[in-house]
Amino acid sequence: MTLTQLKYIIAVDDHRHFATAAAKCYVTQPTLSMQIHKFEQELNILIFDRSKHPVIPTQKGELVIEQARLILKESDRLKKIIVEGKDEFNGTFRIGVIPSLAPYLLPFFIKEFTEQYPNLKIVVEEALTNKIIKKLHHDQLDVGIIAKQIQQKNIYQISLFREPFVTFASSNHPIAGLDKIDIHQLKDENIWLLRDGNYLRDQILDLCKKADIKINNHAIQIKSDNLETLKNLVENNMGLTLLPFLAARKIDSSRNVVIRPFKAPVPERSIHLVYGRLYLKKKVITAFQNAITSNIPSELMTTENGILIA
Repeated sequence: MTLTQLKYIIAVDDHRHFATAAAKCYVTQPTLSMQIHKFEQELNILIFDRSKHPVIPTQKGELVIEQARLILKESDRLKKIIVEGKDEFNGTFRIGVIPSLAPYLLPFFIKEFTEQYPNLKIVVEEALTNKIIKKLHHDQLDVGIIAKQIQQKNIYQISLFREPFVTFASSNHPIAGLDKIDIHQLKDENIWLLRDGNYLRDQILDLCKKADIKINNHAIQIKSDNLETLKNLVENNMGLTLLPFLAARKIDSSRNVVIRPFKAPVPERSIHLVYGRLYLKKKVITAFQNAITSNIPSELMTTENGILIA
C-alpha cells in the first residue's frame, strides 16, 4: 500500500472516470488502473464497481476511500507543518467564496492583501456553501467565506460582519415612492429568487415565511446563482428582488432601478470565515480576516438591532 495508490483511488472517486483521473494525476490510464488493481489485490476487496458508468465505489470501497482521504490529509499536514514553520506567508492560499459575495466583497480587500503578501499565490473559487464545506473537509480549500453558521466537526468559524438586505425594484414600481420598506409591504409581490440549492434563496424564503408573506411564482423560472441576472430582470420592469447590501451598493444612478432599505428591525445575514485546519496557515488566516474587516464599508460594522436570517 502506497500514498500514490491512495491518490489514484481518490482521483477516481472525485471524477468517477479512470481516464479523467489518470489525466488529473499526470499518468497513463493503464498505470493508474494497474496501481489500483494491485491495491485491491493486496486487501482482497473491490473498491470500484467498474460495470457502472460513471464508476461508483462499492460499499467497502466507500470506507476505504474515506480512510484514504484522512491518511493523505494527515500526510499533507505533516509536510506543511514543516514548510510553513519556516514561512507561513508562502505557497498557495486557496479561498472559496459564495457567488452572492465574491464579486462585491473581493474588490475591497484582495488587491491590498496580495500586495502585502507577494509570496502567496492566491487562488479564488466561487462556489455554493455546501461545495465550499466539502472542499474544506477534503483539504481542497484553505478558507471559505459563506453566509451561514456551520456546526460541523473539524470546521472552524469566525464571524466577520452582518450584511443587511435591501429591496431592489424598477424605478416605476410602487415602492419607488417610499423612503423605507416594511417587510409586509412585499406581500403578494413577484420576488425574483436564485435557483434551488442556493442558500441566499433559502434565507429570503425564510424571511418571507416569518413575515407571513406568500411569494408569487413567476411565469419564467430562472435557474441561476448570479445576482446580476436578477438585477437585470428588475431593471427591465420585471418585479423586484431582495439583495444583500454589497450587491446593491453603488448602482449606477442612470439605471432604471431604485434601492430601498428596510424599516427596523432590518433583516440581515451573517458573514463568516470558515476553515478546516486548526493549526495550519493560522497566521495567514488571521491576516486574511484582518484584511477583510479593515477594508469593508463602515456600514457593515455598525449594524444593530437587525433580524438575523440564519
